[in-house]
Amino acid sequence: MKNRITLFAVCLLVWLLLVWPFGKGSAGAPDVLAGVVAAAVTVAVMREISTERADRWLNPVRWFWAAVYLVVLAYYIVRANLDVAYRVLHPAMPIRPGIVRVRTRLKGAGARTLLANSITLTPGTLSVEVTADGEILVHWINVTVTGIERVTERIVGRFEWFISRIAG
Repeated sequence: MKNRITLFAVCLLVWLLLVWPFGKGSAGAPDVLAGVVAAAVTVAVMREISTERADRWLNPVRWFWAAVYLVVLAYYIVRANLDVAYRVLHPAMPIRPGIVRVRTRLKGAGARTLLANSITLTPGTLSVEVTADGEILVHWINVTVTGIERVTERIVGRFEWFISRIAG
């Protein structure tokens, strides 16, 4: 129950920060009421997920690392976009697609989901399957290295450290 209350409070806080009018007046009663309803619906829909220690998200250090991670993720997304654009526009189209297996040290389901989504958001890679034993199958547009350790270092290494600080 404590986790659901914490999740409700965090959702409501995010809602209020998003609708906060910078300039004229303050958030009116309809905005607050809509936020309460949206937060309640979120908690109801995510009741299985909210059983994982939601109170840890009140830690400001996690929010700091999440902000840093968004910058790092954006950097790798832009870099991968340029790489994929180069491959598409190159006359020889230098690609070697394949499915590779990577291993993660992340234990929580939320952390693994965040990692898989980060891999998928990065152009040129797509998470195909996440297994319970910490492996992720990834479709990679240009397989340049082989061996699970080298592939893991190349694809997962740039994200895993940050995610372990955020959701670990």
